[in-house]
Amino acid sequence: MSKEFEIAREFEVDATPQQVWDAFTAGTGGWLWPMEPPEPREGGKGPFGSTVTAWDPPHRYTNRVEDVEGISEQTVNQLDYTVEPRDEGRRAWVRYVHSGIFVDDWENQYDGAAKHTDFYLHTLRQYLTHFDGRTAAFATFDGPEASKAPDAMAAVAKALGLADETAAGERVRARGPEGGLLDAVVDFRNPYFIGLRTDNALIRFFGRNHWGYMVGISVHDFAPDADAEANEAAWKGWLDGVFSQP
Repeated sequence: MSKEFEIAREFEVDATPQQVWDAFTAGTGGWLWPMEPPEPREGGKGPFGSTVTAWDPPHRYTNRVEDVEGISEQTVNQLDYTVEPRDEGRRAWVRYVHSGIFVDDWENQYDGAAKHTDFYLHTLRQYLTHFDGRTAAFATFDGPEASKAPDAMAAVAKALGLADETAAGERVRARGPEGGLLDAVVDFRNPYFIGLRTDNALIRFFGRNHWGYMVGISVHDFAPDADAEANEAAWKGWLDGVFSQP
């Protein structure tokens, strides 16, 4: 049954309104995934076939699309961003609203979208705080079918070398591809997601098994010599290896 949804979040961040605006409109590869920048006008073309319905830089940007391409569970999608200055413009207050219509499996779709929103917006704040303005080599991919298992994220944490009690904010030596060790901060951790931050990258682990899908990884690599294809090959091999064990 079709049903409307709305996911609204508000937060403050140590970044100027212009920095936040740039992250929403041009720097999406640093915290979400690369998108075609919107046409800078009301009525312009937005990403993924959307239309820009509000454009007031650096304060308000909205895009909307109906009959969402490639997503059978959703017919309408709208993203609304409001940015206001705080502390004489040195900080910003942000309100983000994702709304639309889910047409199938409403509760599961809503729960997944809401929890992903919290993780994506956390990653945005990490990007603005640690990597603002730097170009990211972006890679994203899913694990094998076996990563749909209920305990998949526990297996991911174990493969990384994280103890059950390792919490967000702790510095770790995580086990990465080919047995390499990563000096990293666990910047996010709950039963659904793990976020690692190194000096040059944000590495995100998505427990989509909770919603019937495979575990996913996204890598935002800000190193000058970053190679997205190499990162994908390395981390995909790592993830496949996690779920090839008996």
